[in-house]
Amino acid sequence: MNHENGKKSISVTEKQEQWIKSQMTSGDFGNESKVIRDLTQEHQAKEQETPEDTQAIRKALLEGEKSGFSDKSIDDIWDKARKTHV
Repeated sequence: MNHENGKKSISVTEKQEQWIKSQMTSGDFGNESKVIRDLTQEHQAKEQETPEDTQAIRKALLEGEKSGFSDKSIDDIWDKARKTHV
């Protein structure tokens, strides 16, 4: 990796290059640097996640799956979530 004045030069495979360009084409990112920064931030957040966090998320997903379908509207669900997690 070369760096000069805070700038970096990285090498990626052709497949990775195509994926990065597809992220820009989709409008999610304005340039390659933003794609790489987003990936870096996501990876850093994942590294900070504890096994307890992962277990809690899995437990909540399983509980949600077991609870079945709801007859509530999406607005009702959002209203309850806002009231519960303010």
